[in-house]
Amino acid sequence: MHKDELIQLHTLMAQIRKHFEHMGLSPYGEYDSLSISPLHVHRSKAEHKHAIFVLGNDIASALSQDDVSGMGRTSIRMHELATRASENIANTN
Repeated sequence: MHKDELIQLHTLMAQIRKHFEHMGLSPYGEYDSLSISPLHVHRSKAEHKHAIFVLGNDIASALSQDDVSGMGRTSIRMHELATRASENIANTN
């Protein structure tokens, strides 16, 4: 995926998160500690990719609180992907 596509996906997921917050679900987690938003276009492609995985994990975790379907497994997978993306960032710096 190109950086601009990742930023678009990051934007969409941030909007989903905001919608969940409005609905009373609280997808707060590791994403807030990253200090990155879709507006930070100067940040690296790898950092946006990591943020997407972390945000996906936060959203999936929030959904799994009310849903016993596959969301719990999705949360675990997103966490694994976020960890891998974080390791890639550390290796490139």
